[in-house]
Amino acid sequence: MTAPHGRGLLHLAAALDQQAAFDAASYVGPAQLAERGGLDFVTLGDTFARPGPDALAVLSRVAPATRRIGLVPTVTTTHTEPFHVQAAVATLDWVSRGRAGWQLDVSTTEGEARLFGRRHAAPADALWREAGEIAEVAARLWDSWEDDAEIRDEATGRFVDRDKLHHVDFRGATFFVKGPSIVPRPPQGHPVRVVDATEGPARRVAARYADVALVRVVGPAQARAVRAELRNAAAKFGRDPDTLRVLGSLVVDLGDGERAAEPGHGGGGPRQTAQGPLYRGGPVDLAELIAAWHASEAVDGFHLAPVEPHRDLERLVNGTVALLQHRGLFRTFYPGSTLREHLGLARPANQYAVTGGAS
Repeated sequence: MTAPHGRGLLHLAAALDQQAAFDAASYVGPAQLAERGGLDFVTLGDTFARPGPDALAVLSRVAPATRRIGLVPTVTTTHTEPFHVQAAVATLDWVSRGRAGWQLDVSTTEGEARLFGRRHAAPADALWREAGEIAEVAARLWDSWEDDAEIRDEATGRFVDRDKLHHVDFRGATFFVKGPSIVPRPPQGHPVRVVDATEGPARRVAARYADVALVRVVGPAQARAVRAELRNAAAKFGRDPDTLRVLGSLVVDLGDGERAAEPGHGGGGPRQTAQGPLYRGGPVDLAELIAAWHASEAVDGFHLAPVEPHRDLERLVNGTVALLQHRGLFRTFYPGSTLREHLGLARPANQYAVTGGAS
């Protein structure tokens, strides 16, 4: 039994982050496990602030080993070229056949800035304004090829209809992009954009550009307030608020099996820690928490980060998710093939094809 599409559909995602794991193959098994559970997507974090593999490259390796689950790497917008970022994310969408997402993030430290030597660190609000501009130009570049721009006519030697390629001519505060992209329009039109909207500077970007907003909150009342704020802000930007999915982010520790959740970790909400809101308890109580928050319209679903990746993800899928499926609160199969379909989001129209933008 599956929940109906619309507001009642519960969305679930999981983090694949592993400490000191540089072999891309070590991420394949966990992604396949999450896929067996029917999760909407998996995320893989990335930052210039500490050693680690390139998240987008790792998930490009995971893509051919999976069939349905969405793949969402973190790709920072600071110190990176917007044109290259959008092309890389579009390529992941092609490699995965329409399952790519992109979690935007910024680099705020001077140490990260010194790795590139182009400019000094900047305040978070300025960097998130820049991230918003990059989200905007990425969408324009994804649309710079119309869907039928490729001809591939061997007889005439024509590969592309140049009348269906468009210059974006976008000028931001720190960059300029002419376009068009070097990658044809992605299968999803626009790969799914994800933003952690917990902090103020990122929240405006999430409301305007994100398909999925993650919020680290410790109770349903707080989550409901943040969700309402994001939806109201989205409406002010001219968006349909129903095109924004708001997921609560929790760190989960399921190491003690089926014992009851620790005080403060059950349906009343998790406990705040330095790593974020933490749930510590059993898979059954976690299912109860997820069901209660979702039923009260506090969130559209959850993004769960296992404390111990292999152990906790297995207990999450085989325990918590299985219980939610048994209760008819979560899907038992993927009704579609793309991440947008998993999230109940339409494929965006091409802004240049619709408006007849200049080439």
